[in-house]
Amino acid sequence: MNTRIYLRASTIEQDASRAEELLLSFCANHNLNVVACYVENYTGTQLARPKLSQLLMESCQGEILLVESVDRLSRLPFDKWQELKSIINQKGLRLVVADLPTTHALMNGDELTNNILSIINNMLLDLMATMAQLDNDKRKERIKQGQERAKAAGKVIGGRSKNPEIRERLVSYFEKGLSVEDMAKLAGCSVATVYRVKKEYRQSAD
Repeated sequence: MNTRIYLRASTIEQDASRAEELLLSFCANHNLNVVACYVENYTGTQLARPKLSQLLMESCQGEILLVESVDRLSRLPFDKWQELKSIINQKGLRLVVADLPTTHALMNGDELTNNILSIINNMLLDLMATMAQLDNDKRKERIKQGQERAKAAGKVIGGRSKNPEIRERLVSYFEKGLSVEDMAKLAGCSVATVYRVKKEYRQSAD
């Protein structure tokens, strides 16, 4: 069965192709024909992603969309997650999640089995997608708390840049896979400021 693999990481510092070997092995073990691998560094909180959009555009009825885990496909708000699921269903794709065994039966099950498992999988996928979003929200809250503690301790947040709007824009770019030079141009600041804000952003998230 034709299979399209989707791999994602949030930032350019993360290896988006980390699980590629694992998923290729998964395909080999289940006699799946890999049509293409789509790899991108982009936030999972956005529905419009270059490689995901390409995958959905190029995919065909009856093919498998294979991901390592639900959070690699989505950290979307629930309504956007429902929108993505609707697009996947309209394309006639079978969503198989490597670490969710109940989805594996969709690779070769009969129609009755698939119909029953689709109901179960739909609930499980909704649950896991919601947990992925909540995990992302908690991470943001930890960052905010870390920044507030740093502020209370008299530390400067955002380096020499006194413009909070610049820092806010930079923080939003960190999960979009942009180069440092592109972030500096878009935010209207120096490359040094990007590095400085990124360093403090990481420290506040620890």
